[in-house]
Amino acid sequence: MADKKTKAPEKFEEAFERLEEIVSKLESGDVALEESLDLYTEGMTLVKFCNQKLTVAREKIEKLSAKDDAEVGSDA
Repeated sequence: MADKKTKAPEKFEEAFERLEEIVSKLESGDVALEESLDLYTEGMTLVKFCNQKLTVAREKIEKLSAKDDAEVGSDA
């Protein structure tokens, strides 16, 4: 676990995959309290990372959509 925890994800997909692993472990109920707390902390960090990536992607899509709308409007 420690090796995955120390390396910060570079891509959304990596972070999301690790987050799925963490959720699975926590849901299994076979994890000691201390490890559960560590996993929860790591998971919350990953959630924040994923949310930031999604926010950036949404903003790019909105800008592209606004640009397309402006171009279509100027053609009319």
